[in-house]
Amino acid sequence: MRTRRGTVLGTTVALLALPVLAGCSGNAEDDVRSAAEAFLEDWSAGDTEAAAGATTDPAVAGALLDQAAADLPDAALTAEVGEVAVEDGTATVDWTATWDLTAAPEWSYPATLRLQEAEEGWDVVAEPTLVHPELGEGQHLVLERVLPERAPITDASGAPLFTPTEVVNVGVDPGQVTDLPALAAALSSATGIAAEQITSDVQAAPPGQFVPVITLRRPDFEAIRAQVFDLPGAVFPTDTRLLAPTARFGSALLGRVGPATAEVLEETAEDGVPAYAAGDELGLSGLQRALQAQLTGTAGFTVSVASTDEATGDAGRELDAVAPVPGTPAQTPLVPAVQNAADAAVAGQPLPTHLVVVRPGTGEILAVSSNEAAAAGNALGGQYPPGSSMKTITATALLTAGSLTPQTPVPCPGTFVVEGREFENQDQFDLGTVPFTEAFAQSCNTTFMQQALQLPDDALSAAAAAYGVGTDWQLPVDVFSGSVPADSTGTTKAADAIGQGQVLMSPAQMALVAAGVAGGTPVVPVEVAGAEPAGPTPAGPDAAVLDALRPMMREVVLSGTATALADRGEVYGKTGTAEYGSNTPPDAHGWFMGYRLGGAQGDLAFAVLVEGGQSSSVAVGVTDAFLGAVG
Repeated sequence: MRTRRGTVLGTTVALLALPVLAGCSGNAEDDVRSAAEAFLEDWSAGDTEAAAGATTDPAVAGALLDQAAADLPDAALTAEVGEVAVEDGTATVDWTATWDLTAAPEWSYPATLRLQEAEEGWDVVAEPTLVHPELGEGQHLVLERVLPERAPITDASGAPLFTPTEVVNVGVDPGQVTDLPALAAALSSATGIAAEQITSDVQAAPPGQFVPVITLRRPDFEAIRAQVFDLPGAVFPTDTRLLAPTARFGSALLGRVGPATAEVLEETAEDGVPAYAAGDELGLSGLQRALQAQLTGTAGFTVSVASTDEATGDAGRELDAVAPVPGTPAQTPLVPAVQNAADAAVAGQPLPTHLVVVRPGTGEILAVSSNEAAAAGNALGGQYPPGSSMKTITATALLTAGSLTPQTPVPCPGTFVVEGREFENQDQFDLGTVPFTEAFAQSCNTTFMQQALQLPDDALSAAAAAYGVGTDWQLPVDVFSGSVPADSTGTTKAADAIGQGQVLMSPAQMALVAAGVAGGTPVVPVEVAGAEPAGPTPAGPDAAVLDALRPMMREVVLSGTATALADRGEVYGKTGTAEYGSNTPPDAHGWFMGYRLGGAQGDLAFAVLVEGGQSSSVAVGVTDAFLGAVG
């Protein structure tokens, strides 16, 4: 990327790095060259007054240079002087102009300056061709910068996921407002945007400026049309935006496209030189932002010469053009049927809810879903205590240690005391002594605490790492891979064993753990097909451990805490209720992580989190709705 080196005519320019000959040398050719170089250096340096003053008509030249600055906004000029010819008091100087256009390729062309001998030295002839050789009287340059059509992000089949979609920009024309408080209140009621924000935005806007409130897809606007359409001051210009199938469709992963923000423009600049311009449609989040350069491509331009009198309707004559370079598509592993089923399932839950689906054996992320109540990014990057869904990993550690088998009798008392702190099962249920599989299926906290305290302090962390937990995944859109401490002791170690304490997970990482169990080989997450692996493939538990664990997870569905899923095919999993906060009794998240073999979409691994759900049953309900919808 080019680096700009100075400021001129209200624009950024490159200073002309040429030797300037001072005074009269006695050699006409040298004197002409010196005069031309001085003129071009002043122009390039931004001193248009000095440049114009070195011409035969400073007023005309000044107008020409100012017009060039307006025609090529924020462009940077570099000039290179070539051949000089002198004859009978006149001279010509060949030079090459190179304009470093804003967020576009360079524009370069050969030009010629004419000079006349003056009383002292030589003056540049003030004429339009000093700007461009094909510029005539009453004409100016017209620069049109063009971005290529944005390359698509596609689903697993290669079908584009974003298409041009009509939107309605709900906003305010301050000049038409008769009662601002009433207008703001009505718009707020219809759109959910705070009335105070609407009021302050309108009051701060210059006269005649459109004040945006919210942009809605056409069907969403039609749903509120009757509430807003006749409000004095409310206006509704339409536009076309590149949008996903629905507002929530894979939003945490895919992101969105919209007018470039200052933050995005700064982020995409190279060496301080902007790659894009205000008004460009760019990726604002998710893959659309992470893969900005790949998807956006490179701008091109056309430069034309046209009449300065707009009344002539002169369409202009093209002088030069550089075609835009299209971007390259990015293919995701998202499967619309799976994503739509996930979206429908989470939409039925009023609490913030997330569902992530992963393909066992490949790690491909098939769906990332969050409902309207949730912050969508938390499906991938959220950090939550996993509760008893962690017992899948704790069971892995216990089976790996070899001290237990699924049939080993283990005590499941209603309560268990560690270093003076009492832990309990839900409602203090007491199973007595039962096979380890039953303790797992019924989610017996006390069993898992007792057994885990006998493990080395790093055993839980090692078992989690075998599934990829704690890996610094290198992905376009970050996935929180979880955190399981290797040095917990006492009450913290006991709490870690049941997904409390210091253990944190994201829904995406729990889905990856489930995929590792289902496929027999832990997986690396895949957000973009064909991309470099996000990290090393986790080592994975021994095959014998997974062979023992799978029937235990199946029993959760057949006779344990997730029997509501028993009629949804061959489903395996683990429920979780994860306490958080300082309320008494504490609030709790609801989890279910697991997988299903077979079905219309093949083997699927998944994790569901209902924030503040208080019980795992709500997460099981969302899972039930998902499996029913996905077929």
